[in-house]
Amino acid sequence: MTASLKGIGFMCLGVLCLAIGDAISKWLGEVHSPLQIIFFRTLVSLPLIALITHFGGGLRKLRTRRPGVHLVRGLIYTATMFCFVLGLTLLPLAEATAIAFIAPLFVTLLSVPLLGERIAPSVMVASLVGFAGVLVVVRPGGAAFQPGALVLIGAAVFYALMMITARRYAAREHLWAMVFYMALVPLVITAIALPWVWTMPLPWHWPAFLAAGIFGAGSMVFITLAFRHAPAAIAAPFDYTAMLWAVLLGWWFWDEIPDIWVFVGGTLIIGSGLAIAYLDRRTTLKRRPTS
Repeated sequence: MTASLKGIGFMCLGVLCLAIGDAISKWLGEVHSPLQIIFFRTLVSLPLIALITHFGGGLRKLRTRRPGVHLVRGLIYTATMFCFVLGLTLLPLAEATAIAFIAPLFVTLLSVPLLGERIAPSVMVASLVGFAGVLVVVRPGGAAFQPGALVLIGAAVFYALMMITARRYAAREHLWAMVFYMALVPLVITAIALPWVWTMPLPWHWPAFLAAGIFGAGSMVFITLAFRHAPAAIAAPFDYTAMLWAVLLGWWFWDEIPDIWVFVGGTLIIGSGLAIAYLDRRTTLKRRPTS
């Protein structure tokens, strides 16, 4: 098996873990606050991340000279998770996943004012197509519009900010330090808030909390391995297999069948994301020295 095929396999496995974790969070969200769900997800994920870091080179990789950066990223990640978990409880799983796919478009647009990057006209057109896809899914002003869609758009904006900070500081901080502290901050914040939102879990909720944390950590690990084995331009498009899993899991557990507009809008969003990835890669190749 070539390295690229391994990368694709890891990406598909990571996306599957993410989809299962989201489905579990949606189910738990019918009873528990998003803050309580985030607390248990990070409580389980953090030791697993530390263990992986230990065997991947030692805990010394968690040393940092930029605690403020990690604090800000952790706060952004907390907001991302809160909005996304809340959105999962308000919308069908496939619709929530389709809206969440707009995050890379926000990364592209926000990189202009925050990173000083320039957007090619072709990338701007692709971004507009993506936003058109979101409008098709959300249908603002129509009878099918649900306010939960705005919560998920907020999650996409926060996620984009998190990715932009990663792009800015990834070369100066070790990968596992960024992942570890990104999970540590929401754990502390939700632990503080827990007394005000606590609902006693039923016996069958405990293994669900554990599973959500394990699948969440697994998704981080497998997606990280994907980008280590395959170029981003090859591995990243397989992130969109999440739509397939969201449709299947939503149908299986909640009898949710998305309407045609979710598929039409989702196709536009996914197509624009793939186009942006392709155009960005082509631009990068043109900028490389030929000597």
